[in-house]
Amino acid sequence: MNDQYYISAHCSISNNIVSYNNEAVFEGTGHDIPGFLLSVYQHLGVKYPKFYKMDNLAKLGWLAAEVLLKDFDKTKYQPTDIGVVLSNAGSSLDADKRYYDSVQDIASPALFVYTLPNIVIGEICIRHHFKGENAFYIFERFNAEFISSYVSVLLETGQLQACICGWVEMTATGYKAVLFLVEKEGATPFTTENINKIYSTANG
Repeated sequence: MNDQYYISAHCSISNNIVSYNNEAVFEGTGHDIPGFLLSVYQHLGVKYPKFYKMDNLAKLGWLAAEVLLKDFDKTKYQPTDIGVVLSNAGSSLDADKRYYDSVQDIASPALFVYTLPNIVIGEICIRHHFKGENAFYIFERFNAEFISSYVSVLLETGQLQACICGWVEMTATGYKAVLFLVEKEGATPFTTENINKIYSTANG
């Protein structure tokens, strides 16, 4: 691990709470998952009609990225210098199940589009015009060691100058997103220990 890289910002969305750098910025009450995600979108005051067409996983990751990048000056970098590396345990299973259910009647092309987990990366990159390296990995549980080593290699080899990375999981009954913005400047060293600490304390 190369300590020249830092977590310049981090955010989480879990248990009806949205946090940015360990501070709660929004708390929802009394909503199901789609209702909560919509309330976060409305709270952020973003005008992005495509949001309504996304599946829950894409909405979750997209919203987390909006919060993560709220103070980020992307003009410091070329679009190809900013990448996205995400992971989860369930892939796109939430959308897969919904699509399977729709097939019993009339298959839904709108759902089929989201039956790949990396679509959430595409939605983030389209929104922010990122064109750097991106990848989505599936693990049984959050794997901070892999994230720290893989992203560090991308930075060390000059493939990226900044990277959004972390965990975005959506199931029928729960969700958790924890994203990190990694750059060559910041206050918190980008280490496995710090990644795990932030993840484990993210909204319970």
